[in-house]
Amino acid sequence: NIWHTTYQNTNYLPERNRKIKVVLTIHDLNFIYDEKKSAAKKEKYLRHLQKNINRSDVIVCISDFCKADVVKYCNIAGKPIHVIHNGTNTLIQPTLNPLSYKPSKKFIFSIGVLTGKKNFHALLPLLKNSDIELLIAGRCDDPGYLNYLLESAIGLGVEKKLHILGIISETEKSWYFENCYAFASASVSEGFCLPVTEAMSVGKPLFLSNRTALPEIGGKVAFYFSDFDGNNMQNVFLDGMKEYKT
Repeated sequence: NIWHTTYQNTNYLPERNRKIKVVLTIHDLNFIYDEKKSAAKKEKYLRHLQKNINRSDVIVCISDFCKADVVKYCNIAGKPIHVIHNGTNTLIQPTLNPLSYKPSKKFIFSIGVLTGKKNFHALLPLLKNSDIELLIAGRCDDPGYLNYLLESAIGLGVEKKLHILGIISETEKSWYFENCYAFASASVSEGFCLPVTEAMSVGKPLFLSNRTALPEIGGKVAFYFSDFDGNNMQNVFLDGMKEYKT
């Protein structure tokens, strides 16, 4: 009776049997903000999403920010549209394996696909004049951006404090969340950002950009970078850690 489409760009929908009600979950319209995508490609993505919206009876967005984008760029034709935040993963069995990188110093943890929109390089100034490391985990989808990240670290003289972990296991991820000094994300394109809630689940201090959905998900328990000026970011981090400790 009900078909729940959990992937917004799916090609699988009950087209013939119109008696079946369709619920469509939309996670983000991040492609709108991707400077590398041409206007033609963005329009192609929008057409496909609109096709799925047209077949749907109810729309679910994972954040108010996502909903605002859907209303702005798509025609929902008066259909019900609801916001239901994602839940979070349970961090279990925090364990490193013999080949895992185990920092000997305090470390900031960040995780996500290595692409420009994740803006990992903006976190590098937090390592200057400090004894803190930055560990970044996640699949590399953009080798060019990875090279830029490494070159930026060299330019700031913090290359020895930056560790790119690549793809990690769930138990490794749990360990890094459990043992990190703080979690940070300077992303400029998020429909939700699940790692924020994972860090919350173990009570870690959160340092986030004030872009897209991050302020909505981090709420009042996170500290925010209003811009990516290195000195300002350092001040936000130092003041935030003082407040967190008290």
